[in-house]
Amino acid sequence: MKRILIIDDEAGFTRMVRINLEKTGEFEVREENRAGNALATARDYRPDLILLDVIMPTRDGGDVAALIHKDRQLRHVPIIFLTATVSAREAGPAGLNSGGCLFLAKPVSTEVLIQRIKEHLPPETPAASDKAAGS
Repeated sequence: MKRILIIDDEAGFTRMVRINLEKTGEFEVREENRAGNALATARDYRPDLILLDVIMPTRDGGDVAALIHKDRQLRHVPIIFLTATVSAREAGPAGLNSGGCLFLAKPVSTEVLIQRIKEHLPPETPAASDKAAGS
């Protein structure tokens, strides 16, 4: 099961995304609603992918992403930005790539979100598959 961390100051949004992703049976999801705690939560949780809001009150998503990418344990973790500053029309169905990062417009459908998550997850390694199978 892949571990997804959602960092967004809107608790209702993170709860909805968590519920929809966990319903698939493919993802374990943790929510973090305070940008100031994002790095510590990511270190503790060790996600396979991070969904990160761009605009938050105390620290923006770009700052959080920079901290994550500087961390030796987390620098390999893919980040998908979620933003209301780009419309779905502007981003298009595949999202908007900028600076090597994917930006998805909020609100995003569960189907599109799952598709983009799967496209950005690191490939399974044989060791990870064996571990997941309990070998």
